[in-house]
Amino acid sequence: MFVIASDHGGLELKQAIFDYLQRRGIEVQDLGTNGDASVDYPDFGEKVATLVSCGEAQRGILICGTGIGMSIVANKFPGVRAALVTDNFTARMAKEHNNANVLVMGGRVLDVDQALEMVETWLDIKFEAGRHQRRLDKIAQLEKRLRGESSPE
Repeated sequence: MFVIASDHGGLELKQAIFDYLQRRGIEVQDLGTNGDASVDYPDFGEKVATLVSCGEAQRGILICGTGIGMSIVANKFPGVRAALVTDNFTARMAKEHNNANVLVMGGRVLDVDQALEMVETWLDIKFEAGRHQRRLDKIAQLEKRLRGESSPE
């Protein structure tokens, strides 16, 4: 299952991406916001990041005005690799090299066509593993150390 959420600055883009995912036959849950009233992006970033972090959701997509706030929030959660993407190249690298499990975009900086192209790339590109997996393993070890689960080697 995929999860998606936005604040008011990403509402229009979120709806377009949600519809696109459904057309592709991807099971996706919309975690809000669902109105244009001002809301706090950390509340919605937390919803997506929690489900990805605990394994209840495979991947997530977050959208706020610029994407910056949502990416900061999501990357606080263990196991979440949230990538703020700004074009098709960064969407490709987010998956190929970083195996990002949360895609973050700015609703006020991207148009719908750009965003859908980036989502398509992120969905269809495969993680290259190899040297990139070694780097992700180091990130996972760092997360454990920061939580006090293991001592530095």
